[in-house]
Amino acid sequence: MSDANVRIPEEAKDRLAAIAAAEGLSLRAYLARLAETLLTPAERAERAEKARTALKKWNGYAPTAGQQRDLDSELDRRLAQVTDR
Repeated sequence: MSDANVRIPEEAKDRLAAIAAAEGLSLRAYLARLAETLLTPAERAERAEKARTALKKWNGYAPTAGQQRDLDSELDRRLAQVTDR
């Protein structure tokens, strides 16, 4: 496997290195493991579509785009209420 150089702020590198060390890993190993656990935007979209399909098959739930926007707005409103406390 070839290595790559990534430029990040020193503070970010120090923080990641401390997290890696606390888990008994080198920074290189920690970042490699982290990369394996994260999803790309395309992978997230694919999983979301599979979940919507399964939910529709299971109980018929299939909100329209407008309903989805309304639900998102309501969730945003509720999250704002909780974080304002």
